[in-house]
Amino acid sequence: MIFKIFKTLDAIFQFECAKAHCDIPCKIYDPIEAQIACLTMVRLNDILAELMANTSVSAGDQAQISRLIAQKEEHGLKVKEAIRVIWGDYFKQPQIEAHPDIHEIVHGIMLLASKAKQNVDRQASVDLLDSVNQFADIFWKTKNVATHRATCPYPPNLELVYPDLKN
Repeated sequence: MIFKIFKTLDAIFQFECAKAHCDIPCKIYDPIEAQIACLTMVRLNDILAELMANTSVSAGDQAQISRLIAQKEEHGLKVKEAIRVIWGDYFKQPQIEAHPDIHEIVHGIMLLASKAKQNVDRQASVDLLDSVNQFADIFWKTKNVATHRATCPYPPNLELVYPDLKN
């Protein structure tokens, strides 16, 4: 009933549609989403390399390669989106003054994410992860949270920057 009333009012007045990425703001930011997406890209490159190393690639293998490349693309976009949101919504003048290189780091992440998406190149994805880890370290410093590095417990078993939340 209420839906019909609003739908009728919208048809009459043609209200402007508002869309946003959580510009409430919720103040919940964490670079782990970008870090996991980078790890996924590295792992997808590993699986792609294994499949493409076969001398005969079946139709099933070709379909799998296509799906893996599509997923690598999707995770590259996740990296860009996660970093862009934190950089654009969280970083304000005090954080920028404390870390004046943040704009250059973010720009570099955007370029590296594009490179990692465009190629089947494990090293490009590893380089992207390194830059995202650098961003994560700076992010946690702005919150006065110590960080530590540890190897993730799943393939591709690469190092991530984690916040030290024990204190």
